[in-house]
Amino acid sequence: MTENAASLDRAAIEGLIPHAGSMCLLERVVQWDQESIECRSRSQLDMDNPLRVDGGVPIEAGIEYAAQAMAVHGGLRATGDGGPRRGFVAVLNRVAWNTEWLDEDPGELCIHAHALQGDDDGRQYAFRIDRDDRTLIEGTALVMLESRD
Repeated sequence: MTENAASLDRAAIEGLIPHAGSMCLLERVVQWDQESIECRSRSQLDMDNPLRVDGGVPIEAGIEYAAQAMAVHGGLRATGDGGPRRGFVAVLNRVAWNTEWLDEDPGELCIHAHALQGDDDGRQYAFRIDRDDRTLIEGTALVMLESRD
């Protein structure tokens, strides 16, 4: 992956997605290009994380982390192309996880999303969340985009 822009901080991320405050789960974009994005975060450790249940952040919450990375990627790609559009995860496939909790370890999450195919209506992504070279959750997602009316 070649870096296409300088690293983005949380404020820049909030400008690209409809999430703000504690619901913006990503802390920074490390690198991105037209096909892929890599984000980092430790927000799973925050006691006010809105996805926290039963004292922890369940692995299924990783799907929201990945969805936000895909949204940031779409926003970065759309710069100069009519601007970003709202999207939603329509289909998840081949989701597998290797732990029960995102916050069981204090390490930083590395969130990867890679665009597999797409058109003006949506895009399919492969996603993966790692911590310390261990894959926690991975799968594919179909993201549908609102039309440009």
